Amino acid sequence: MDINTQFKKGVLELCVLVLIQKNDRYGYELAEAVSEHVEVAEGALYPLLRRLVKDGYCTTYLQESSEGPPRKYYKLTPEGALYSKELIIAWNAFVQNVGNLIEQGDFPK
Repeated sequence: MDINTQFKKGVLELCVLVLIQKNDRYGYELAEAVSEHVEVAEGALYPLLRRLVKDGYCTTYLQESSEGPPRKYYKLTPEGALYSKELIIAWNAFVQNVGNLIEQGDFPK
């Protein structure tokens, strides 16, 4: 089992929501932005985006592109903005708790 892959799966939703919260984005743009921080395959993003739309956290709209066909943009709904804030709070608490646990451990330095 690749532990790093499991970490990525767990945090991908949070990364996507944070990026969409900053501004509406289309799929490839999201993949590029996430990959600047966490290596992720573009194909892993689309099932997540479909689920976020299905769950009511995002909506989509088409926008014309000068570089080809119209692009599907993702936009947070009010429910998605609230969910994103809740995830950020939970993530920060989780990271702090794990960090505290590691600091208390007796690991070689």
